[in-house]
Amino acid sequence: MIKTEGYRKEWKAMKGNLILIHGGGPTAVINASLAGAIRQAKKEPNVDRILAAIGGTGGLMQGHVRDLTDISEAELAILERTPGSAIGTSRDALEEEDYRLLAQKCVEYGAKVVLMNGGNGTMDACGKLCRALAGTDIRVMGIPKTMDNDIAVTDHAPGFGSAARYIAQSVAEVTADVHGLPIHVVVIEASGRNAGWITAASALARQAGVDGPDLIYLPERPFDEAQYLADVKALIEKKRGVVVVASEGLKDKDGKQIVEPIFKVGRATYFGDVSAHLANLVIKHLGYKARSEKPGLLGRASIPLSSKVDREEAILAGAEAVRAACAGESGKMVGFIRESTSPYRVRTTLIDVNDVMLVEKKMPDAYINEAGNGVTDACVAYLAPLIAGECYPTYRNGLPVHFIMP
Repeated sequence: MIKTEGYRKEWKAMKGNLILIHGGGPTAVINASLAGAIRQAKKEPNVDRILAAIGGTGGLMQGHVRDLTDISEAELAILERTPGSAIGTSRDALEEEDYRLLAQKCVEYGAKVVLMNGGNGTMDACGKLCRALAGTDIRVMGIPKTMDNDIAVTDHAPGFGSAARYIAQSVAEVTADVHGLPIHVVVIEASGRNAGWITAASALARQAGVDGPDLIYLPERPFDEAQYLADVKALIEKKRGVVVVASEGLKDKDGKQIVEPIFKVGRATYFGDVSAHLANLVIKHLGYKARSEKPGLLGRASIPLSSKVDREEAILAGAEAVRAACAGESGKMVGFIRESTSPYRVRTTLIDVNDVMLVEKKMPDAYINEAGNGVTDACVAYLAPLIAGECYPTYRNGLPVHFIMP
């Protein structure tokens, strides 16, 4: 059940256009938020044209803008079940002069509302663009999006529930395979950078009735190689087939990543192959067969394995951002407050974007077990409602139908 925020303000500005911008990596539901925003914008009397920056902030600065005002409901229904970012996205490292240019472009395109959909980095850009537009009547709002669930203040963010469901189902299936032929250790690497939310969600695999994963290693705890090998050895002696889930962002007690990153660009870190490293440790030190799996981008691109709750909340976040901006709000991000876990009930709220700009939310201690190799019941209770419900795309010739930009 979802409750929405009530808005009392009225938009006093003249009629104008709305610009949509995507930032950062896509999720399985970023296009659902886009569809929700477009649907709501069509209902707003003060929104004239609905424009999309093609390729994120860089696209807007270069004048790459498409008019989506006349997109049909049939197309929106396909859009909300399409992976990737239908309007493109970017990881532009913006400087002060870039924000001045972005503000100029917003004025040139007749914008009265600008919506930025992304994670904590995009919310940083959202806040800075809002400041660059100070003195104008252009409203700037943030729509949360991250598979990593590391945006601060909000209970969770659209994109995470689907990534959580993907890792949970994948681990459940691998666990069934391993236990059917218990001759090796399988290490599955989960995304999430410095936050262990996706890694932790692998614990939901047990809801499928399988006995695994056996070990979960989160970046919020220092990784101890000797203890890891001891944990695995004890399990091998007991059950032979072992499933380990490890975060890509594991660090040792000195804060050094256990596998040297391939390279870094700005805030983006291209992590080394942690799962292969951990599998090799088992082979080398325990003399036992091991292999590694790394879902990677698959975890943020799967529509058939996405969460219905996640999709519905993503649509709502897009719509609420439009409603809030058209009621006079600016410099805010749509967020979710959990009122109840069982039954699951949330409501939307507006969060000052300054409170989420580049702030990273990590797993709380209460969600990590004492040994540091698993999660608690409280963590499972928090995660479980977010993966609920199926999201079936339309199929043609055995494959999902995706939205193609006209």
